[in-house]
This record gives sequence, structure tokens and C-alpha cells, in this order.
Amino acid sequence: MSVSDRLRQWRSTSDAKEGPSAMARQSRAEHAFYAAVRGLQAGFVATIIMTAFRLPILRSLPPSANFYSQYVTGDDPEDHPVAGLLLHFVYGIQAGAIFGGLFALQDAERSIEPEQRGIVWGSIFGMALSAFGSQIMLKELLDIRLEADELALFHAGHLVYGLSLGAWVGSRTEGVEDPEEEYEYGQGN
Repeated sequence: MSVSDRLRQWRSTSDAKEGPSAMARQSRAEHAFYAAVRGLQAGFVATIIMTAFRLPILRSLPPSANFYSQYVTGDDPEDHPVAGLLLHFVYGIQAGAIFGGLFALQDAERSIEPEQRGIVWGSIFGMALSAFGSQIMLKELLDIRLEADELALFHAGHLVYGLSLGAWVGSRTEGVEDPEEEYEYGQGN
């Protein structure tokens, strides 16, 4: 199949790009591509949910403000709330795309409902991001040592992110043909 044919196929809106029947027609790479696009959406939503969870509890900007401050401006992190939040969303959205693609390629437990797999693997992914964030980003790159209660909330925030991400990706990449109809979004649900 030529590149132009492939692009035309991706642009086509008449065929479903996700759900069980679409998976049967797509190669693994195509399915992973569409799942990664859903992962972008899921990463955005999960980052909003994570931020809404952490801001009222921690009453501070995400550590990405510290990263921006230390490696870009050299100023105080409190001077860059918008840049810190934007960077936080960039991290969350790109991690969502990675998760979406990986989720589509992982097919060992196809007998388990996709929503359930999404929640389990999303939780694991969120905690892996949390471990990376606390050990590499905070300790090594930013030289930040969190107190025990702050660290617990840091991990809890990433667990919330992972749960949200996994539920979104699982329910929209393989679970149903049409999430709008299946979950009755148009009827106020």
C-alpha cells in the first residue's frame, strides 16, 4: 500500500477507526496509531483530573514549574505558573499517547474486558511514571526531596492519572464500536 493510499485511509471518516470490528481490519501498527491518538485525548483528560486532585490538597504548582524555572529561566518557580502548568500538560499528553500505543500492542489478556485491562495497566503505568518522577526528575534533576506526606500525595496523584488514562483508553480503543452510543453520552449520562 502506497503512502498516499495510507494517508487517504487515515483521513477517511466513513469507516470506524476503533472498536472490535475496526481492530479486525487494521494491522497492529494501524491499531497502535489510532490508540496513540486516543491516548493523546486520554492524556489531556487524565492530566486535568490529576491536576484537579492535587491542587487543592498540595496547594502548589506541579514540579514542572521547578523544571522550567531551573532549566529555562533561572527564576523562582512561583514566577512561572502558566509555563509550569503547560509543561505539566505536555508531559501528561505525551505520556497518554505512549500509553495508548503500548496498550494497543499488548494483547496477552484479550479475554479480559478492555476497560478492566485499561484500569489495571493504567494504574501500573501511572505508578511507573510516579517512580520515574520522584526518583529521576525530582531527586536527580531538580534536587527536590519531598516529605513523606508530600511523596504519598505525589504518588496518589499519579495513580489517579493512571486510572483515568487507562479507563479512557480501554473504553475507547477496543471496548465498544461507538462509545457515544454505548455509554449513552447524548442522553445526559
